[in-house]
Amino acid sequence: MSSDITLLGHGIVFVAGILAGFVDSIAGGGGLITVPALLAVGLPPHLALGTNKLQSVMGVGTALRKFRGSGLVRLRDWWLAVVCTFCGATAGTLLIQQMSPDQLTWSIPVLLLAMLIYTLASPKLGATSSRARMDRRLFQVCGGLVLGFHDGFFGPGTGAFWSLALVTLVGLDLRRATAATKVMNVTSNATALVFFALGGKVVVTVGLAMGAGQIIGSTLGAREVVRRSPGFVRWFLVASVGLTLAKLLWDKFF
Repeated sequence: MSSDITLLGHGIVFVAGILAGFVDSIAGGGGLITVPALLAVGLPPHLALGTNKLQSVMGVGTALRKFRGSGLVRLRDWWLAVVCTFCGATAGTLLIQQMSPDQLTWSIPVLLLAMLIYTLASPKLGATSSRARMDRRLFQVCGGLVLGFHDGFFGPGTGAFWSLALVTLVGLDLRRATAATKVMNVTSNATALVFFALGGKVVVTVGLAMGAGQIIGSTLGAREVVRRSPGFVRWFLVASVGLTLAKLLWDKFF
């Protein structure tokens, strides 16, 4: 299949990867850019979804490395979430290859709309750390299983769901929530990638070309998160949730 994608097609996905990596490292939502780009250069949907996981692992992994180096996240603090995310993502990825996620086309937009309203109505959301409303271990188990399953099965909004949950339930500020989100994102994307690859649904050359762009974009985006205030991340989160919601509704009605 890779031989069917022209050199120009590889260049297009490389540029798309840069933009997606920048956006995704700050607030999530990079899939809104990468999946349409992969479809546009000629990949059928099943290959686009699998190839998207390859480039996503490269981009999110780059952002996570930057956040670890800056001290915004420690992997040992989230090991339980990693284990549960792996289990959830495995179940979701195996299930989606057997059935359609159509039943989620209404529930996810409703949740995203609620998140958008809540974020807009809370101007100081995640500006500073706050008191945790849920035991962190319990949160890691529940969040890992549920959001890991969602990322493996459906995907849209996963990063935003993690970030907002970490702010409201664990009490992290938005910068640290964004950094912690990448730990679980890497886990669920890598898990899904393994199963897509075993099913022959990954076009390696295209994924690597887009992943190279992701590395550049993610490096730039993660640098902005480290340098700027949580308010900067909040507005990127609003934009990411709003665009994801708009795309899902567009796909549903048009």
